[in-house]
Amino acid sequence: MKRRLTEIAQQRVADVLLPGDCAIDATAGNGHDTEFLSRTVGADGRVFAFDIQSEAVAATKTRLAKSGLRNVDLFQESHADLESLLPHDADGHVATVMFNLGYLPGGDHAVVTETQSTLAAINAALRILRSGGVLTIVAYPGHARGDSEATSVGQHLERLAPVACSVERIDGQSGRNASPILFVVTKRESGLLE
Repeated sequence: MKRRLTEIAQQRVADVLLPGDCAIDATAGNGHDTEFLSRTVGADGRVFAFDIQSEAVAATKTRLAKSGLRNVDLFQESHADLESLLPHDADGHVATVMFNLGYLPGGDHAVVTETQSTLAAINAALRILRSGGVLTIVAYPGHARGDSEATSVGQHLERLAPVACSVERIDGQSGRNASPILFVVTKRESGLLE
C-alpha cells in the first residue's frame, strides 16, 4: 500500500529533526503535524505553529492538551508573518518548516491558503531555516485555486533551487491530475535569500 504524502513528509522531517531542535508548522490545521513536531523535538525543543482560523487554533490546542504537549507556541496569524513573530534567537536555528496547503479538513472549504501568502511564507521559511534544514510542502491541486497554488509553488521553488536549495517533487496517486504533490526542500549551506 502506498504511503500518504503527509506521512512521507513527516518521515523526511524526522530524518533531520533532533531532540531540542526548533521546528515550525506553518499551517497548523487540526494539529497533526504540530503534534508530530512537538513529540519529535521533545521537551527541550520548541515548535511554533501558525493558522489564520480560530477553529484550527482551537483544534490544535485541544490535540496538544490531550497529548500533554507543552513545547508549542501557537499563533492565530498568517504563515506569511512567521518570520516577524518568531523570537530573534530562532533565526538560522530552525531545523524544519512544514506546510500542508489547502483548506482545513472538516472546516469551511471556501477558506484556503492563498498563493501570495504561501510564497511569502516559503521565502521567510528559507531565510530562517538552518543550513541543511528541510522544508516540506504538501499542495492539493484538486480544490478551488489549489491547482494554480501548486503550480506557482513548484515554479517558485524551481527558480530558487539553483542557489538556495535542492528540491524533490513527489507526486501522489500517479495518473491523476488533481493528485496531491509533496515538495521536499533542503536548504543549501550557501542558500541565502534577500
